[in-house]
Amino acid sequence: MAVYSKGHICLCLGRMEAIREDAPVVICERRRRTGRDLVAGVRSLARGLAHSGVARGDVVAVAALNSDWYMELFLAITYIGGIAAPLNHRWSFEEAKMAIEFVKPKMLAVDEHCSLLAIQMKKSSSLSSIKQYVFIGNLSPGVVCSNNYLAMDLIRRLGQTMTIGDPICAPDEIALICFTSGSTGKPKGVAISHTALIVQSLAKIAIVGYGEDDVYLHTAPLCHIGGISSCMAMLLAGGCHIFIPKFDAGLTFEAINNYQVTSFITVPAMMADLIEYERKFKMSSNGKSVLKVLNGGGSLPEELMIGANCLFPHAKIFSAYGMTETCSSLTFMTLFDPTVKDSMMSYNDSINVNPAPILGGVRVGKPAPHVELKITGDNDSTPGPFVGNIMTRGLHVMVRYWNSSEVTTTRKGWFDTGDIGWLDGQGELWLIGRRNDRIKTGGENVYPEEVEAVISQHPGISKVVVVGVPDIRLTEKVVACLNIKEGWKWVDQNANCSQEEKQVSTEILQNFCRQRNLSRFKIPKVYTLWRKPFPLTTTGKLRRDDVRKEIMSLMQLPSNL
Repeated sequence: MAVYSKGHICLCLGRMEAIREDAPVVICERRRRTGRDLVAGVRSLARGLAHSGVARGDVVAVAALNSDWYMELFLAITYIGGIAAPLNHRWSFEEAKMAIEFVKPKMLAVDEHCSLLAIQMKKSSSLSSIKQYVFIGNLSPGVVCSNNYLAMDLIRRLGQTMTIGDPICAPDEIALICFTSGSTGKPKGVAISHTALIVQSLAKIAIVGYGEDDVYLHTAPLCHIGGISSCMAMLLAGGCHIFIPKFDAGLTFEAINNYQVTSFITVPAMMADLIEYERKFKMSSNGKSVLKVLNGGGSLPEELMIGANCLFPHAKIFSAYGMTETCSSLTFMTLFDPTVKDSMMSYNDSINVNPAPILGGVRVGKPAPHVELKITGDNDSTPGPFVGNIMTRGLHVMVRYWNSSEVTTTRKGWFDTGDIGWLDGQGELWLIGRRNDRIKTGGENVYPEEVEAVISQHPGISKVVVVGVPDIRLTEKVVACLNIKEGWKWVDQNANCSQEEKQVSTEILQNFCRQRNLSRFKIPKVYTLWRKPFPLTTTGKLRRDDVRKEIMSLMQLPSNL
């Protein structure tokens, strides 16, 4: 009989039922469910899925906004040995179809927001793997073609006569297939194990301090590894889950006020939206209840840190670096601790002063207890720190890419993250950038993220993206694309402006880079204003190649160089 050997994410249900038997464990809209209610719901839904034909190793795709029903379905799928495949609710039909064709699910579950997607899928002859369409939530007359769905309540009733034992695992202990959002090319399906989710959850519990007294607000989508892994951490910790359909600054503040939220996760864009919303509406928010904020997707600039500290004065703010293939976070770093005197001053020093300007990069913290890191490259026999490929090994690494023969690990199980960085004498990881984004200029390597980290410190710059464009003499020329802050003015070299004006120019920025010890060959030769949002993937990653192509077209350079 197939059973769990290392662990199963549904083993948290027994503890949850015990410690929150009659206490609310999920709050979503008007629904309040206790630990007993949730556990009973997961088990009855698991029986119904098994009765409906979902067997061990079968894939169930899910396209929906965040809700308690989504979390319940995810647990029920894995309980009977199925594999959950969350689809991004922001995808176009073609993107979703590509993912469906790739993982070949037996069942597709959608909510009202994504119901039209299911109708389109039913009309496609190439999606023959889907045998059943399920509606997440309560069917209503307003739902498109509701008769084509099997409602969750009906699935539960169908399985009433069935019995199920302990949770079982899919082959290779795979719990879910989480799609990456590569900045170029097609997304890949990352097969993640139960064990990886468990060790990642335990790391967040140990480092961030999640506990059964926490009230956790789901600000990140459950189709992303950050949202899923933090959800699992809170399930294991035994805290209470507050659901909003998707991130919205107004809904976030409303939830914080209504439910005394203690923790949530964010990315810099979310934090910027929260700060701007509060500034614009001058609302009265009870941010004092928030005690833990985990930030991912890039470090928080000093301006956002100051704003976050004002909004949530009692919150300990953490930053994490990781990726889908490593089940979210590899390293963690405390950005602000309200219990430590001069914590903000220490943070400001860490982002403004580079203790090793020769190596450069951005500090992203120390590896979690379960994570092993090393740097490899041409200089790995040289004593002392050196810049090279960031490699990792441990139970957190994905099982494999789904339906792919691509080799993902080296000898002895090391996984190449594709990032470049170095480790200092205190075990801190410094991130230089993506290996594939490297610019080759005058025989030297330049990583855009390092240059962006310096330029973004200028008070007149709100966002900067650095790319390399073909150059006859240098091979590639370093170009910086800039979003200027409101109230600042871009000036030409010879412009006559008053000293009182807030000015930004090529010369000013080049001098700024020199003052911060950026090597001469890394300082951009060309600066251009970018008067629109930078192109992003559906998970918020920069499409750097799209920026590069547009800059090349403006400079009238052929894109095939």
